[in-house]
Amino acid sequence: MRDSVSVVIPAFNEEHRLGASLGRIRQYFEGHDLDYELIVVDDGSSDATLRVAYDFSREHSLGDRFALLANSSNRGKGFSVRRGMLACHCPVALMTDADLSTPVDEFEKLHRDLVGGPCDVAFGSRDLPGSVIDLHQSWFREHAGKAYNRLVRILTGLPFKDTQCGFKLFRMAACRPVFEVQKMENFAFDVEILFIAERWGLALKEIPVRWHHSPGTKVRFSSDAPRMFLDLFRIRRNYALGLYARRETDSF
Repeated sequence: MRDSVSVVIPAFNEEHRLGASLGRIRQYFEGHDLDYELIVVDDGSSDATLRVAYDFSREHSLGDRFALLANSSNRGKGFSVRRGMLACHCPVALMTDADLSTPVDEFEKLHRDLVGGPCDVAFGSRDLPGSVIDLHQSWFREHAGKAYNRLVRILTGLPFKDTQCGFKLFRMAACRPVFEVQKMENFAFDVEILFIAERWGLALKEIPVRWHHSPGTKVRFSSDAPRMFLDLFRIRRNYALGLYARRETDSF
């Protein structure tokens, strides 16, 4: 029996990049003898993102290997990823950004750890020995990201170097319940997911990957950074209130 993978792609105003990215993802999985489904979650785009995704599915006759979910308004990346993950049908699910800042062929590194050892979440990192940055962000953004990671480590206790890389692979038998209790709808959801998984005793592994900065990032420092900082305290509050409690019916 071949491995099967769900690929969740959150997309907001990605009409110019989405079609090419979907093509590379399809080509990769078909070239590696992997069954797959593509799940695009359009986050209330104001451009032709929905049409691009729909046309791609029709052009390649993907049928039930393709799902297009449309949020009624712009809800945030965290909301979109959660919606996509809960719609997955495969035992393993990859979250990847629509711009493929981490090339899809880095999937093999994550998948090897997920299927070859006791690992429930394997996620890409831009800040480990072995990571390769082909094109850096601006000096300001790069150092702001490092400062945010230091806050993450202090306020959540997570030991990882990079929680924000948008390339993560999940074993869904263990991780579906994590997404079910997820609360963050914006960019802090990465921290929240890893925090819940770590508190539940799931096996997490940070893996160096290749990455390149893509112009047109949806993170706006002036508006998103303060919210992401406050969300770290909300994560701690939610945990203290028992909002991330594992249900008795969850067994991994």
